[in-house]
Amino acid sequence: MPKAITEIRSLARSHTRTALNVLVAVMRNTKATPPARVAAANAILDRGWGKPTQSLSNDENALELIHRIERVIVHPDISEAGSPGNQEV
Repeated sequence: MPKAITEIRSLARSHTRTALNVLVAVMRNTKATPPARVAAANAILDRGWGKPTQSLSNDENALELIHRIERVIVHPDISEAGSPGNQEV
């Protein structure tokens, strides 16, 4: 990693406590706009617990696409019908 990036990262991390205190102050400030308070709360949660994972929808088309990609990449000789030699172009 380049030295400049390491230095910037180190400098930013040295301000972590202050930045977190600012986020907490915004979150608790009843005069702050609701979007600002929510953004501050989300930023605090993301840093403390990580961003929530996003699950794939239960979409059958997505599963079909995954199987098609597998056939094309892993088993290129197997066609949609499952027999060798009838591959789509």
